[in-house]
Amino acid sequence: MSATGTVTRSPFGRTRRGEPVERWELRLPSGASAHVLTRGAALHRVVVPDAAGTLGDVVVALPDVASYEAAEGYPGAVVGRVANRIGDGRFSVDGVEHRVPVNDGPNALHGGAEGFDQRVWAAQEVTGGEGPAVRLVLVSPDGDMGFPGELTAQVTYTLAEGDGEVRLRVDYRATTTAPTPVNLTNHAYLNLDGPGTVEEHVLRLAASRYVPVDERLIPTGELREVEGTPFDFRSPTRLGERLREPDEQLLRALGYDHCLVLDGAGTGERDVAELTGPRSGRRLRVRTDAPGVQLYTGNFLDGAWRTREGRPVRQGDALCLETQLLPDAVNRPGFTGGGLGEAVLRPGEEFTTATTFAFGA
Repeated sequence: MSATGTVTRSPFGRTRRGEPVERWELRLPSGASAHVLTRGAALHRVVVPDAAGTLGDVVVALPDVASYEAAEGYPGAVVGRVANRIGDGRFSVDGVEHRVPVNDGPNALHGGAEGFDQRVWAAQEVTGGEGPAVRLVLVSPDGDMGFPGELTAQVTYTLAEGDGEVRLRVDYRATTTAPTPVNLTNHAYLNLDGPGTVEEHVLRLAASRYVPVDERLIPTGELREVEGTPFDFRSPTRLGERLREPDEQLLRALGYDHCLVLDGAGTGERDVAELTGPRSGRRLRVRTDAPGVQLYTGNFLDGAWRTREGRPVRQGDALCLETQLLPDAVNRPGFTGGGLGEAVLRPGEEFTTATTFAFGA
């Protein structure tokens, strides 16, 4: 127990392999809470007030372990060892080629066929911080999904409140025994208004460039200016305003599924995004030290998911703001350095990044 909230652990079910899955609830005195599952270190629920003070969940939450195991799309999970796509599932480190099992056409997506989202992480309460917190740890062995080196990954969720906001901070850390690419992020699906479309949400992103992709959704290698494109969210813009423009990039991805290069990369934690839900009056402010954010509008959601309340989740019902390194950076030297971070983690170094989701009204 924390003086500023409580941490509660409870069973959530078992995987098809028989592994027990726990749910950890971080609760604040106001009643706001965040729920984390040990399977995939997944963000299960985030319950925060709307403009009227009514508490509600802003994350797409599935009802049980079986639903998460059956769901394609990584709902709520921490994805890795490398988030986003690796073209052809191939990369080289120090002149040695490695292959990751492809699971997205010709590409390896979010760590390959069995990434961190499908693993059961070890969890423990963290005390002495700003609010209730839980830390999850996963040891990925040498050769796991083709990646070299034993990687130890940690993710810490901390919940706090003050100045009219509920703040969920996510801290990522990793160390390795051999050089390996690392890019960790969270894949929570957000809807500040609860049920219904996110197309009326208003988004502002401090991003002057974005990463164009080819027909396989692999970066072309260019970092393109957002000026004059549907990817210009530097001023608050309704998400659906340009979603159906005949833009080649939108057509390829069936909507937004692109990494935007955040301004001020390399300068530490800074405010990079603001999202507003018009019906609820909720506002989300995103602060991170990451160089990029993948904006994904749930383009491949087809109603197969059912929420805790039994509602189908369809295209446009939620969006993701995945703070991360630039995609396929291990294969693209131009996507690293100069504030963009390093694609390869080496022994004796530590991968660290942090993102805070601050919910207000």
